[in-house]
Amino acid sequence: MKPARALIVEDNPFMATVLHDMLLQHAADIAVVDVVHTGAEALEFIAASKPNVVFLDIELPDMTGFELLQQVDEISFKTVFTTSHSHYAIKAFRFNALDYLVKPIQETELREAIQRIGTTTQNADVSIALQNLGTKSVEEQKLVLPTQTGTLRFALKQITHIEGVRNYSYIYLSNGSRELSSKNLAYFEDILIDKGFFRSHRSYLVNKTHIEALKGDNFVLKSGIEIPISRRKKTEANTWFY
Repeated sequence: MKPARALIVEDNPFMATVLHDMLLQHAADIAVVDVVHTGAEALEFIAASKPNVVFLDIELPDMTGFELLQQVDEISFKTVFTTSHSHYAIKAFRFNALDYLVKPIQETELREAIQRIGTTTQNADVSIALQNLGTKSVEEQKLVLPTQTGTLRFALKQITHIEGVRNYSYIYLSNGSRELSSKNLAYFEDILIDKGFFRSHRSYLVNKTHIEALKGDNFVLKSGIEIPISRRKKTEANTWFY
């Protein structure tokens, strides 16, 4: 089988060389066919050469990695984003279940990304990420969540609350069903706290869209379900809700 044809898009020549060398050492089934340093160069190469994989720096001198992808007519390649320690970017990657590598890139993380390239179909999730970026209403944005049996995709307005149980979480939906995730509650708090969700208790994260009232030590959802508010969170909960 022919190796996958890869493009590296990286504005730092040193980092580009490091990634190129690491791929030569650890990815026999990936052949780097070019290295470019701007978004404009990348768009030109993608249109002309149709790579299978693009290692894409999220912050380029002329555009962001997301802005680059928005200009691609058809995303027929798998994307692995690269980023420095940008918490905002990493939250976006996690929310959309996108593959990413944090610079300086670690060998073990690169190996895991290479494995995922061979086993996943990520194009749909990149498309959802671009839709999320263009969606003005936060509640319409979709959370992408890989599971052992496939990938779940929920509009945020569908999620009423999330309950943490040890290292797992139950995601409760407005239709009365629930889904089990292997992610802990801290993971969801990190990616949802600026999207209308509040950590009211060590075991609960609640969506403001579905809250009817704050009553005593509980949020009362429109469904009638009560979500507890811990004593230390009471003042913060009042400020957040009202």
